[in-house]
Amino acid sequence: MDEDLRERVEREAEKHALFNALEHGSDAEVGPIMGPLMGENPDFRQHGDEIAGVVAPVVSRVNGMDAEEQEARLQELDADLYEELMAEEEEDDQLLPDLPNAEEYDEIRMRAAPNPNGPWHLGHARMPAVMGTYTEEVYDGHFIVRFDDTDPETKRPDLDAYDAILDDIDYLGFTPDEVLKASDRVETYYEHARNLIDEGGAYTCSCSGETFSNLKNEAEACPHRDKDVETVHGEFDDMVAGEYSSGEMVLRVKTDIEHKNPALRDWVAFRMVDTPHPREEAEQYRCWPMLDFQSGIDDHLTGVTHIIRGIDLQDSAKRQRFVYDYFGWEYPEVLHWGHVQIDAYDVKMSTSTIIGKIENGELSGWDDPRAPTIASVRRRGIRGQALVDAMLELGLSTSDVDLAMSAVYANNREIVDDDADRRFFVRDGVELPVAGGPDVANPPLHPDHEDRGDRDIPVGDAVLVEEQDLPAEGGKVWLKGFGPVKRTADGLEYTDDDLAVVKSGDVDVIHWVPAAESVPVRLRTMNGDETGHAEPGYADYGADEMLQFERVGFVRVDEQVADGESVAYYAHP
Repeated sequence: MDEDLRERVEREAEKHALFNALEHGSDAEVGPIMGPLMGENPDFRQHGDEIAGVVAPVVSRVNGMDAEEQEARLQELDADLYEELMAEEEEDDQLLPDLPNAEEYDEIRMRAAPNPNGPWHLGHARMPAVMGTYTEEVYDGHFIVRFDDTDPETKRPDLDAYDAILDDIDYLGFTPDEVLKASDRVETYYEHARNLIDEGGAYTCSCSGETFSNLKNEAEACPHRDKDVETVHGEFDDMVAGEYSSGEMVLRVKTDIEHKNPALRDWVAFRMVDTPHPREEAEQYRCWPMLDFQSGIDDHLTGVTHIIRGIDLQDSAKRQRFVYDYFGWEYPEVLHWGHVQIDAYDVKMSTSTIIGKIENGELSGWDDPRAPTIASVRRRGIRGQALVDAMLELGLSTSDVDLAMSAVYANNREIVDDDADRRFFVRDGVELPVAGGPDVANPPLHPDHEDRGDRDIPVGDAVLVEEQDLPAEGGKVWLKGFGPVKRTADGLEYTDDDLAVVKSGDVDVIHWVPAAESVPVRLRTMNGDETGHAEPGYADYGADEMLQFERVGFVRVDEQVADGESVAYYAHP
């Protein structure tokens, strides 16, 4: 390489190394900058073997600078590239819009209000991802997790779901400032119901559901609407005491019986439920608040400033405003968003659907790789931040939005790739004897980190190769880390070809494992389980470690078994 070319390579490498370091807020690496470097400078390619040696010291020099020095140097070398970096950073900072009227509040307070009727599916991740980001990263606010568990019958709480949901929030990277259970606050709701009765804003009603529906649709007042306050108090006290059965009596909020939206006309605030609550602390209650009443009271008492809820729940704010007006309270700021739809799954993203499939044996549990759940992607080795970043990129559109799992996978690849060692895994391989060649193969542990060294794979007398990788008799392949082999009638025979046959495109590089010392592995994937064998060094990894099975994809080690089949979960390509 002549001196002029070397100077060009160094200059271009420095630009890309500076951009890489500033973009990711960490040290630049040789591997990630080689692609754009060679792509933008085609004439460098014929010197490919020498380029990396020139680039490495440049990268080291860039990593020795602080961020201010890197910015100044990039601006000096390439002002356009620097502007591109600044535009990227500005775009990243604007993933979420400013909250309305945020400057009017001393503290931004937001709440995630899950119903703990089961663990979370992937769509639920949007709630803590957005609200946690607003309160922890954008506004230094207050993040509340409130379990809306006041329906012991229709959406019956799952006692295990409370901790499971908090665990999921932690996995996503957020820590609530406050955790509440609505079922612990029933007396508070009773107190406010009595205050509402005193304000003339509520009445007890024993109409059947059908009778009241007909009255409501005709904009006619319920005959119980004008009861005196003492009677309403007495009947509500009887509700609280459990004197009525389900359907016999409700407490209604008095609104506008002629309101243009029938759904807002004298809505139910409390009803009777015969089924005891599964929580021991709440099993004595039979008179339970409806969600709109309970949630509205709690939002005020906990000082919530901003609410984000589904576009399909617009009537909730309208109902709750009647209660707020009776009490003279100021309603929080409200934003609405559409539903999240996620590709790549055959199972509907619904708690009840997933429960049904687990109960009938179609799924092995919430962490089955085929289930569209947080537990599933977590067990597959997908980091919470990868999911959060993908959710933030959806913004706050009021339309339904599509989340491509490929976006989650791309985010996760950036997070895990650098630390994930490479290993070979052959799915249901064909065993072939090998003649000649070295006794031990030495592929690198990581192609971008030469300092980590190579791995030693004893070849033995035979190898396992995936059938689709095998050439016809007389054809050649390159066993990665071992070398070139030709297929013969008896198996594989080592040849004296050099790497030029690979660079020319005449010979494919394939993965393999030794037949004698390989490790049996069951790989759990979204398409079902696959069986095969991993190279011997796989046995050294513990549960939760991430690897890349070369030419297969990233996996999370789930369980190592000394004398049996180990288990790994497939994450993504």
